[in-house]
Amino acid sequence: MGNIVAIVGRPNVGKSTLFNRLTESRHAIVDEEAGVTRDRLYGKAMWNGKEFSIIDTGGYAFNSDDFFEDEIKKQVVIAVEEADLIVFVVDVTSGITDYDEAVAELLRRSRKKVVLAVNKVDNASRDADAPIFYSLGIPDLFTISGINGSGTGDLLDFITENLPKTGLTEEEDTLNLPRFTVVGRPNAGKSSLVNALVGEDRNIVTPIEGTTRDSIYTRYNKFGHDFFLVDTAGMRKRTKVKEDLEFYSVMRSIRAIENADVCLLMIDATRGMESQDLKIFHLIERNNKGVVILVNKWDLVEKTTNSTRDFEKVIRERIAPWTDVPILFISALTKQRIFKALETAQEVFDNKQRKITTSRLNEMLLPIVDATPPPATKGKYIKIKYITQLPTSTPSFAFFCNLPQYVKDPYKRFLENKIREMFNFTGVPVNIFMRKK
Repeated sequence: MGNIVAIVGRPNVGKSTLFNRLTESRHAIVDEEAGVTRDRLYGKAMWNGKEFSIIDTGGYAFNSDDFFEDEIKKQVVIAVEEADLIVFVVDVTSGITDYDEAVAELLRRSRKKVVLAVNKVDNASRDADAPIFYSLGIPDLFTISGINGSGTGDLLDFITENLPKTGLTEEEDTLNLPRFTVVGRPNAGKSSLVNALVGEDRNIVTPIEGTTRDSIYTRYNKFGHDFFLVDTAGMRKRTKVKEDLEFYSVMRSIRAIENADVCLLMIDATRGMESQDLKIFHLIERNNKGVVILVNKWDLVEKTTNSTRDFEKVIRERIAPWTDVPILFISALTKQRIFKALETAQEVFDNKQRKITTSRLNEMLLPIVDATPPPATKGKYIKIKYITQLPTSTPSFAFFCNLPQYVKDPYKRFLENKIREMFNFTGVPVNIFMRKK
């Protein structure tokens, strides 16, 4: 189950450098000019066996001439509201600024777990300057250097020790039931779908409040099905700021997706597949979750449109290259095909659990690999010796070969497509890894 950690602070204190350090990536744009991070960035971190998400918010700019100030401010307020723990970054070289005090006040009011990271502490004299930041009223303080990584281990220890338990109680979790989560843009019809599915026969369906503030787990146990349906829609009071809806729904989707086995991604048929839907789709893909795309409100458009085929073609073009995904046309209002949606989610869940024996993989795939080997690179020929499925929660396959570094993405996609042709992994991301023999 996923936790969210938000990195906040004024511009140019080194938030993006810290984000890159914690996620071991180079995703954020790091630049000396203040306020370069306009957009929030999302990454994964793993420490002490705990995985969590990190959100790098744009700099919290107060009373500046910055055109982006309001947007950045909104994003930070929403990030603070949605996060489980907040890392507040300050810069030891500039001391405490009015900006820092304004952010600290906001964080103290939030009653969230906050840790203060005093950045750019890379020598003894700067270390001596750090205690002044205790005056911000945040007791948990760590001195770090985002650039060279000193102090980040202690910071990560603190983060992982203080992340709250999320989701279901232990007893509910041991049931090991699939978790199907309804995600999508605001007003796509998520609540209507959940209500249509669980609205009747309430006695068979037992609502369980998740400890995550914005998800309600409902045990769905009828018609031969048994799973948790997770509703993320309409659970929260709106933020006091007039929120940036796109950012808000992305933040909520991240949490919802992490707590899912299969995501039911709802698209509004009257609007088609928009960029926001695509963002959520890619979040599902990056988190290695199963997915079923539900085109809702089909009752409103089917009279006017030629066919589901055209609509489906457009969606598959948008989500390429991963197109082996079920697409259903439903209406939560008239209950058209909503039970088919559940059956499909169950099938996708089963696909996600599928294990192929090593002997069968090699028997089926090695002849294809021998007939169409990877293209030679720099005169070097790549020979794949054998294949095995890795013991991961999502289907992942290791191809052992002599020169793994020379195998390019197009060939990996070719192998993925062959695996999909032979075995049913519809609705599930498939990972291909090249390993040294």
